[in-house]
Amino acid sequence: MSDPEKKTLDLRRREMPKQPPEVRRYNFNEVALGYSAESAVEEAKRCIQCKKPLCIPNCPVEINIPAFIKSIAERDFIGAVRILKDKNCLPAVCGRVCPQEEQCEKTCVFHKKGGQIAIGRLERFLADWEAQQRELEMPEILPSSGRKVAIVGGGPAGLTVAGDLIKLGHKVTVFEALHRMGGVLIYGIPEFRLPKVIVTREVEYLRKLGVELVTDFVVGKTRSIDSILEEFDAVFVGSGAGLPWFMEIPGENLNGVYSANEYLTRLNLMKGFLFPKYHTPVKSHRRVAVVGGGNVAMDCARSALRLGAESRIIYRRSREELPARLEEVENAEEEGVIFDFLTLPLRYIGDENGWVKAIECQKMELGEPDASGRRKPIPIEGSEVIYPLDAVVCAIGNSPNPLIGATTPGLKIGKKGNIEADEKTGATSREKVWAGGDVVTGAATVILAMGAGRFAARSIHEYLSSL
Repeated sequence: MSDPEKKTLDLRRREMPKQPPEVRRYNFNEVALGYSAESAVEEAKRCIQCKKPLCIPNCPVEINIPAFIKSIAERDFIGAVRILKDKNCLPAVCGRVCPQEEQCEKTCVFHKKGGQIAIGRLERFLADWEAQQRELEMPEILPSSGRKVAIVGGGPAGLTVAGDLIKLGHKVTVFEALHRMGGVLIYGIPEFRLPKVIVTREVEYLRKLGVELVTDFVVGKTRSIDSILEEFDAVFVGSGAGLPWFMEIPGENLNGVYSANEYLTRLNLMKGFLFPKYHTPVKSHRRVAVVGGGNVAMDCARSALRLGAESRIIYRRSREELPARLEEVENAEEEGVIFDFLTLPLRYIGDENGWVKAIECQKMELGEPDASGRRKPIPIEGSEVIYPLDAVVCAIGNSPNPLIGATTPGLKIGKKGNIEADEKTGATSREKVWAGGDVVTGAATVILAMGAGRFAARSIHEYLSSL
């Protein structure tokens, strides 16, 4: 690139409008409002269309990012949608919850200059634009192969496998334990970050492609994997990580101490009862503490705030070590969530009726880096502090539910209860059984689960084609 060309680079990333903090903290409407068509085109025109783009290799689902951005810049939105959905059956979801800043956007050539292309926001724009059209454009479906695949779990990994395999001509049935498809997308992410109508819309797209969706079906209880294999040619397990972790400190059995899974699932299931019009908050708790520093912790703390509570995050490291997306941390700070950094819970204190009424913590300081590469928190003697509260949410991680492992002979299970599967193919120790997403890795991101689904679908197709 010549010097004159360098001077014309547009490093000004187009900002996306969002609800003001003083408004959104009192409602569950989506915080981010999305790009207009004009803003999307302006942002897309910033892309310099690298000859060797570094964004594509860092996309877990292998989207041709420069191609769909080029189409947006040319106002060919239909063409851009085709390119995007060739690789991603959940673009509106990914455009909202995928950590693009740590993946495709991180390897954008503008990254070092602080002006990387807003790939995720453009993806979201396209998905939302398509939804506003009268008819969705359906992809080509190959002739029927006569082969049948069962998907265990209707979350992001399972839905990705279903979307890929249905287009290749295989009959696909998704079995979901709960009453709605979507897994963590429906039950684990609050409405203000991912509206349920978005998930429902993208699930309905898969139904239109021909995917059979079966809810209220608990594999391992309703039917075993072995029983399903009597009817299907292959099985993919994408049942997620639904077993919550706790700190194993005194008082965890008190009423009012929740896992993040329970807290967010209750919130999502009872949405219509608690706040049918999303107007005024319901004061279910006065003071809520959330233990943890990831995206799930932010979701819990911001939800508690919207329900009328004083909400605080308790995290044993500093702000710099927070694993949550910076965007979510900033949103939480703007809305009024209190952050107690370098603070470690020691015990929960209950009242005479068995309900939690306080949390005792100890202040920490950072020492040398530990195995994770982050500086290890070290307790400061005599620094104990007690915070009064009436609810605690433990958001420190999850493991897979042991049900499938316990009911599937010959399926190799790891030390943390995860199904052991090949990283590149998803193949397990059982013939005809593949697995991917959180059930293999433990709790991770939506897009990594989808990437695992993409690899598994490819491997399953190769197997079915050999029969």
